[in-house]
Amino acid sequence: MSEPSSPELDATLAEVGPRLRALRKRGGLTLAGLSEATGISVSTLSRLESGSRRPSLELLLPLAKAHQVQLDELVGAPATGDPRIHAKPIVRHGMTHIPLTRRPGGVQAFKMIIPTGRGEPDPQTHEGYEWLYVLNGRLRLVLGERDLTLQAGEAAEFDTRVPHWFGPADAATVELLVLFGPQGERVHTRAKPRG
Repeated sequence: MSEPSSPELDATLAEVGPRLRALRKRGGLTLAGLSEATGISVSTLSRLESGSRRPSLELLLPLAKAHQVQLDELVGAPATGDPRIHAKPIVRHGMTHIPLTRRPGGVQAFKMIIPTGRGEPDPQTHEGYEWLYVLNGRLRLVLGERDLTLQAGEAAEFDTRVPHWFGPADAATVELLVLFGPQGERVHTRAKPRG
């Protein structure tokens, strides 16, 4: 039975070999010396470094110990406790969506950047519930029969089954935070603390 594979996993594993070679050379070790320290054959070590052998946990654990590094460092995982978000922007219809949540289902959060020149409003509908908060610029929101302009610091929430469209209200790019709940799931926010 073959192991599941994905382009992201394959790319991550392809980087392991060069990391292993760099760590070995930085430590001034030969393949024979590393073999002696780990119990892994010279040929297996050579194939791991060249990428012709797929790394496994059984091979990586003794190598991490021999190089005195965390296992995460061998596979290129972000450092534990790293506060940075490594989100990959998605561009759809000229708008940039930066995902702020990583789990499927439930409420999804995005930072959205909408450049000028979005065109005339073309209201659409879909299942769900949306909450918008304008970070920078001015947002034009067409919601059913309403045509609204939101300033930085203003928010709106609506059922996405109502025809809606949004874009810059003027010649400047607009940035907003968007929370989207599937199947009409409302986003619960509190305007001010309870007294």
